[in-house]
Amino acid sequence: MAWILVASCLLFVWIISLCRVLLVAHTCWMNSFKKNGKALRKKNVLIVIAHPDDESMFFTPTINYLTSRGHYIHILCLSIGDADSKGSIRERELFQACATLKVPMQQVKVVDHSDLQDGFGKVWNHKLVANLVKEEIDNYNIDMIITFDNYGVSGHCNHRDVHFGVCKLLYDIPHREIEAWELVSTNILRKYSGPIDVWLSMFVAMLHSNETIQFLVNEHPYRSFLAMAQHSSQWVWFRKCFVAMSSYTYMNTLKKIK
Repeated sequence: MAWILVASCLLFVWIISLCRVLLVAHTCWMNSFKKNGKALRKKNVLIVIAHPDDESMFFTPTINYLTSRGHYIHILCLSIGDADSKGSIRERELFQACATLKVPMQQVKVVDHSDLQDGFGKVWNHKLVANLVKEEIDNYNIDMIITFDNYGVSGHCNHRDVHFGVCKLLYDIPHREIEAWELVSTNILRKYSGPIDVWLSMFVAMLHSNETIQFLVNEHPYRSFLAMAQHSSQWVWFRKCFVAMSSYTYMNTLKKIK
């Protein structure tokens, strides 16, 4: 009987938290996109990821928030995810997922480079990453970069190398007025707490200036499932569980890279 009571309590908290997520989604905002309560001009935002499906598993709240407000999302994927020799399939799936997330195909770029191969233990060239990101900045007049932090959510070395490559770029062009934000990695309990993490995430965001921490809620959580389902080669049972249980399906906390 005890386990039934515990399960019922967890289900109740989950439902209340999901309701809170949906409520917050209609009231939160990023100050980077507003000034004195008024929207700034539409921005060109570049989201830099390591593999096809990163955008659906980790960045959906950010993508949904920005596209719904008319900002122009560009996605740079630095590998085709060929660790299992499915690179061509995964590349095609990425475009399908981005269409689900309302990111136009012409604003999505996938890189297939010998020095940027998918896999644990594959060390990526930070200078090459920086150069590829700079090309996108110059080609599309990018105002803002969003990418992984130095842990990369899952600790994957490719995610971490993307972060360090972006940091190298920012170090090399400090004079350029461009904002850069990193997706904050959380501990394993928060990572798999689903919408329940909304309470702690909101509290953490309140403790920091909006200049350095931004808290974004997924206004359309179901799109995370729809987008990830486009990655049919990766849509196995444990990734279905991840999308359902992950706090990254419901919210993103972004920290400004200094």
